[in-house]
Amino acid sequence: MSKVVLITGGSSGIGKSVGEYLSQKGFIVYGTSRNSTKIKNHPFKLVSLDVNDVNTIKSAVEEVIKNEGKLDILINNAGMGITGSIEETPTSEMRKVFNTNFFGAIDVMKAVLPQMRKQKSGLIINVTSIAGYMGLPFRGIYSATKGALEIVTEAIRMEVKNFGIEVTNVAPGDFATNIASGRYHTPVFENSPYKEVYQSNLDLMDTHVNSGNDPIEMAEAIYKIIKTSKPKVHYKVGSFMQKFSIVLKKILPDTIYEKLLMNHYKL
Repeated sequence: MSKVVLITGGSSGIGKSVGEYLSQKGFIVYGTSRNSTKIKNHPFKLVSLDVNDVNTIKSAVEEVIKNEGKLDILINNAGMGITGSIEETPTSEMRKVFNTNFFGAIDVMKAVLPQMRKQKSGLIINVTSIAGYMGLPFRGIYSATKGALEIVTEAIRMEVKNFGIEVTNVAPGDFATNIASGRYHTPVFENSPYKEVYQSNLDLMDTHVNSGNDPIEMAEAIYKIIKTSKPKVHYKVGSFMQKFSIVLKKILPDTIYEKLLMNHYKL
């Protein structure tokens, strides 16, 4: 029987690319969107789900299970970006991003685990970010949300392994998607002490996304993870330098690594 996949944030970007790819490989794919009824001619099924609303999470999971009788794979992909200096970014906006990227992902895991435990099988893939391995200037809160999800995945992976459920992280680098348009951008204030350097970093971030890799690479990587009988704890998908930056962080003294980042971001 074809495996049933639920992808949060499946209406665009990486989620859409992954869903389309897995559909072509014979999986039964459900994506999610906060307003699924407004999206027409999507390449796979969509259900309404808002990761900040546990009632919609519960309803979406129940709908998939009712339709298919099972739920084999969760790809926790829904997320949002945020930019700005720590000093000038509203704490309320920081909480919103944590609610989406971190607590939202946890709530979706909570919703699917009872069914996977009942089946004595299941796979959860949490989409994090290479940015989650380091504190990046003007993206510190985004890095923190993804880093937190990486750590929680390490913990829950051990908690559910005896139930036949596997949990893993996959951390993408920069991909050519519409993520920049969905970010919360702290304004570049005219009288800000960060004005020039923040603006130049915003331009750099947008350039990285616009020149990023094709999201099909993430789809192929996730397909390989699904086909692996014993997934690793962490996977990274991105350019050589993006993945190598994680290696450098492990082997270089903190201050040397910090200087490399500051030079890269012209700080």
